[in-house]
Amino acid sequence: MTGTKAAKVPRSAYERELLRLQTELVKLQEWVRAEGARLVVVFEGRDAAGKGGTIKRVAEHLNPRVARIAALPKPSERQRTQWYFQRYVEHLPAAGEIVLFDRSWYNRAGVEHVMGFCTKEEHQRFLRQCPIFERMLVEDGILLRKYWFSVSDTEQQERFRRRLEDPLRRWKLSPMDLESITRWEAYSRAKDEMMVHTDIAEAPWFVVESDDKRRARLNMIAHLLDSVPYREVPPPVLELPPRPSSTDYERSPRDLQTYVPDHAARL
Repeated sequence: MTGTKAAKVPRSAYERELLRLQTELVKLQEWVRAEGARLVVVFEGRDAAGKGGTIKRVAEHLNPRVARIAALPKPSERQRTQWYFQRYVEHLPAAGEIVLFDRSWYNRAGVEHVMGFCTKEEHQRFLRQCPIFERMLVEDGILLRKYWFSVSDTEQQERFRRRLEDPLRRWKLSPMDLESITRWEAYSRAKDEMMVHTDIAEAPWFVVESDDKRRARLNMIAHLLDSVPYREVPPPVLELPPRPSSTDYERSPRDLQTYVPDHAARL
């Protein structure tokens, strides 16, 4: 990326291109279902880097029975005793499915390592095992795409400030997020070490510059579409059947049912 900051994408151009890309995502979905393919997309990056908003736009028009979002909570006590990758394996796709990981097994390389939630030995074991694990997924036929959303420190802090002041988005801000401000360099070192070990030919990392959220969403979705050799699958031919003639059915009296009050009438 050059030192010149690109102008923000105009809203009209963004919405027009987003709709086009989302139409292609539906075609991708139908190809995945028809071919029995398995697609995994990993979204990683710093807090407030724009992962959640991008995932929302990717999934917006997809069938939730085909494309699902995996956003795992912190592990239970039982899960802490399992092989680290075990609980993520449960969420991998079967044939004809897409899974979007809103954070993934890379928690161990980032927040767990920086915040001291895992030991140094566990962190080093992860860095050794992760490339092996991902090669196994790819060898088995899974299409694995990994995106790192990169946000500047000033933009991250501004997004935190906006979340703090917005009652509709304040839930997105946690004490852990605020802690990341004071540990910016530690997270940078952790990310660099993670990239050295896990940016492999079979499953490379793709960095998404995300100071401009609109640009980041368009760039990420376009890249994903370009990276998968999908084709348009002709939809089944459907016709609306004629509505049959009315018989002797009579609707039950309305006063026998409880209706939602007409809140809109008071506006």
